[in-house]
Amino acid sequence: MESLKRMEDRSGEADAANMMAGIGRAARAAAHALSLASTETKNRALRHAAATIRARGRDILAANGHDIASAKASGTTPAFLDRLALDASRIEAMASGLDAIAALPDPVGRVLARFERPNGLSIERVATPLGVIGVIYESRPAVTADAGALCLKAGNAVILRGGSESFFSARCIHECLVAGLSDVGLPSGAITLVPVTDRAAVGEMLVGLNGNLDVIVPRGGKSLVARVQAEARVPVFAHLEGIVHVFVDRDADLKKAEAIVFNAKLRRTGICGAAETLLVDRACARTHLAPLVKMLLDAGCAVRGDAATLAVDGRVTQASEADWTTEYLDAIISVRVVEGLDQAMAHIETFGSHHTDCIVTENLTTAERFLKEVDSAIVMRNASTQFADGGEFGFGAEIGIATGRMHARGPVGLEQLTSFKYRVRGDGQLRP
Repeated sequence: MESLKRMEDRSGEADAANMMAGIGRAARAAAHALSLASTETKNRALRHAAATIRARGRDILAANGHDIASAKASGTTPAFLDRLALDASRIEAMASGLDAIAALPDPVGRVLARFERPNGLSIERVATPLGVIGVIYESRPAVTADAGALCLKAGNAVILRGGSESFFSARCIHECLVAGLSDVGLPSGAITLVPVTDRAAVGEMLVGLNGNLDVIVPRGGKSLVARVQAEARVPVFAHLEGIVHVFVDRDADLKKAEAIVFNAKLRRTGICGAAETLLVDRACARTHLAPLVKMLLDAGCAVRGDAATLAVDGRVTQASEADWTTEYLDAIISVRVVEGLDQAMAHIETFGSHHTDCIVTENLTTAERFLKEVDSAIVMRNASTQFADGGEFGFGAEIGIATGRMHARGPVGLEQLTSFKYRVRGDGQLRP
């Protein structure tokens, strides 16, 4: 019986390998076609896809309802359901995002630099597509539209592997994107949704699909990103978990701090830009700590705090060491009192994930030190961390927030989805 099980496993792996190899070949061919497509052709595909999303809104909601029912049956958290759920406004936001991407300048073909050498050679550095991009994501169905649209506009083919939780929603959205491609005569392989939830498909993507995959973008939980980073044989734009901090400095305006902290934590608790740790300067703790903690608790947010925080409200529970490195994605926040700016920055460096961090202060000198010295992809002053989003940055959408330091960092939009090549024009020059 065990031998038969191993044979079935190998058969399944072979099927996945064959399927993914075909997807990889089709994507590579599509990438070549996209690299030659005009800006207008790509824009028409995006606008048609946006119109199709609007026209098929009821179908998308029905598919999402199926995913939501399955998620509820499996006992998922309210925060998870919020990430998964679509409604009329979120569908319109998806469609509007595609229209916004169509309206952005085409990143392909931009002349990034131009210079001439003493020997008369004329050299240009020109933006080019990356090629074929693999996006592995979990519960957010809107990533299907965002990633597909951004890759298309930047001239890249994309292979989307969504999670089982959003399978039916993603499939319906993908059909809308393919309709846009078909309308302008672009190959359907330009935006491919892996049609199975088999984990073997992920493994095939991580090893590069026989050389047909150029970059992988993981967008999901800690275990997914860890697996991708450990096993990938192609470059990775890592989207690490969002251990996001808000530091309330001694010179913070209390009302402003309350508004920012409330929005950063509770506007949507399940997104990567949601604040997970609140740091309060001891110099203002007497006036600022209790109101901030009470505000959060009264709004239904659990607070896990250090000794100073425990002392201000009996509803606070003791924070463990693990709390400082936990992305809750829920109505929970850890709170710590620190000895000024230097200790706040040291805490962020020790426990943070280099995603997004914010200081609330009216002191310009302090703010500039924070913005300069905190080594995160996004650093902010006096603004909600929930602005950590490609759409809010004017990128139309994003594939994720890259927390590494190579090539792409912060919201991954059109510009980050291109590379470059050098064009050299001569008139018979020979190297001596």
